Amino acid sequence: MSLPTPLYGPDFGSYAPDEVAWLLTDLSDVDLEADIEIRERAIQAGTAHYAESLPIEFQPDERYRALFDTVLAETAQTLAAAVATVTELVIAERGENVVVASLARAGTPVGILMRRWARYRHGLELPHYAVSIVRDRGIDRTAIDYLAAHHDPASVVFVDGWTGKGAIARELRAALDETAAAGGPRCNPDLAVLADPGHCVRTYGTRDDFLIASACLNSTVSGLVSRTVLNADLIGRNDFHGAKFYRELADSDVSNRLLDAVSGAFPDVAGGIDDAVADLVASDRTPTWSGWRSVEDIRARYGITTVNFVKPGVGETTRVLLRRVPWRILVRDPDAPELHHIHALAESRGVPVEVVDDLAYSCMGLIRELE
Repeated sequence: MSLPTPLYGPDFGSYAPDEVAWLLTDLSDVDLEADIEIRERAIQAGTAHYAESLPIEFQPDERYRALFDTVLAETAQTLAAAVATVTELVIAERGENVVVASLARAGTPVGILMRRWARYRHGLELPHYAVSIVRDRGIDRTAIDYLAAHHDPASVVFVDGWTGKGAIARELRAALDETAAAGGPRCNPDLAVLADPGHCVRTYGTRDDFLIASACLNSTVSGLVSRTVLNADLIGRNDFHGAKFYRELADSDVSNRLLDAVSGAFPDVAGGIDDAVADLVASDRTPTWSGWRSVEDIRARYGITTVNFVKPGVGETTRVLLRRVPWRILVRDPDAPELHHIHALAESRGVPVEVVDDLAYSCMGLIRELE
């Protein structure tokens, strides 16, 4: 079987070509965007899958863009420490000959930063690919075949930004098990993330529910690439999953500014990383899935029909406000600094914010159930 070839910036995406190879099909010229509410109604009715189309890209106003600048300045060192910790943990447990496979698109800035840390601290040049995974559809099998054709499958480390309730961690493990059972390559299903507030994985930079600046925006902080698309009318059996490159948003692109701000903070955090990693290696990191249980509790408390409408954590709540139809936002501490952008987005969309003292996460976004 002939495999497709990766995409690279600047022809696809705004990241430098040596930072990431996109294992994606370029759908930039295809009209895939739909009004958020129309799209949500079709998804909830079961007449469309969320990955078959794209939401219209939210473009923030001047106030929100200024808020992003503030968030990035305030959290760059925290992000750098989490990047350093998770990368050192991967190298300690998997060795130096690893291949980074970030889950596009939220995982891709993280994969680039992990690659930068490996070069900064160890002089390593880790291969980095961005691959697509779709909830209820699994991982891109063609991308897995490509990785296996060019690298030892056992060396591949899958990377994402954060865990919410753990749906993608479960999806990844099930998809890789299914691939291996069908005679395909066997890849390690342990997902590495910057933040694991849901206690869903064993490889992480922190389990704090903190704000990852790349969650604040959409494509303009992710290399100008859309979320991934799996639509049978556009993607053939042997094609990579698809995505769009939003060239027209170049003037608003802050993707590389985020990378440079975080990697610029590497020297500030380098001194404490070895002790932090030693503590993690010696600790019991077995996933407890406590986050999933708290989501089930909120689902029952608010009479919500499915956990798919409950999105826990700062990153997932931000996504609800950026590209879904939110019903309400739950926060544990309304004055928490990591929630400033949540309040701004909720206000701009007219979404009520409710304080829930016993919330297991900093916040949760509840999606409106449409009739």
